[in-house]
Amino acid sequence: MYKVVKNEMISEGIYLLEVIAPLVVKKCLPGQFCIVMANETSERIPLTIYKYDRDTFILSMIYQVVGASTLELTSLKDEIYSVVGPLGNPSELVINVDTLKNKRVLFVAGGVGIAPVMPQITYLISHGVLCDLVYGAKTKKLIILEDEIKKIACDYVIMTDDGSYGKKGTVVDAMDNLEKYDECVAIGPVVMMKYVSLKTKDKVPTIVSMNPIMVDGTGMCGACRLIVDGEVKFACVDGPEFDGHQLDFDLAIERMNIYKTFEGRKYLEMLEGKTHHGGCGECNHE
Repeated sequence: MYKVVKNEMISEGIYLLEVIAPLVVKKCLPGQFCIVMANETSERIPLTIYKYDRDTFILSMIYQVVGASTLELTSLKDEIYSVVGPLGNPSELVINVDTLKNKRVLFVAGGVGIAPVMPQITYLISHGVLCDLVYGAKTKKLIILEDEIKKIACDYVIMTDDGSYGKKGTVVDAMDNLEKYDECVAIGPVVMMKYVSLKTKDKVPTIVSMNPIMVDGTGMCGACRLIVDGEVKFACVDGPEFDGHQLDFDLAIERMNIYKTFEGRKYLEMLEGKTHHGGCGECNHE
């Protein structure tokens, strides 16, 4: 069991969960994620890391209520059953930060994708990297972390689909002057990342984080199976970050829709055979 420090709603249906998790906090880096379970019989939920404090060992994660499992998380007051991590690979830019000093990176965040974006911006700026941000949501009620954005981003634009806050339109509408950027990072809904990658193709190297499609977080379920540059990859064990210009978004979106039903999952398992899941050590998923 892990002590819950805070579990409060910060916007409509969006919650900040803070727990004391020393083993995770000691080793995690921006871009990684954790698997949490509210109770012993709960579903495993992958949550990206928003903040980590190595002095207090407080791990912060942001989640949006989208189903029964995330709704169950909202009821936690004092303890959470399990927090496993850090999982996945740290952000490529964080690992290679020494090569980016005085260069400029454009971050594009959609919805709660702003949560994993913030630690990356914080880390990069602390190492002399210039970071701008385009952040979009459906409506004003779903905009979060604006105070933190103001403190750290070199320049930022907020977009809302309905024009209720910031500028009206999508994040792609605000992606101007791409020639001034050395890298682009997009985190948010898969469709959003697809169109960001189309916008930057042949202009700016682009990294996307495929954490939105993860389910089990170990590669065993096969939910986050992807085709990247013609090869089978899994977001949870090979990523979650990939080259947005090499990832087959159309296949990923089609597969996400099929995976939603039991029949669809069985169909994919039969169709893909030994490449359906990875990381088990018993089959070749490459």
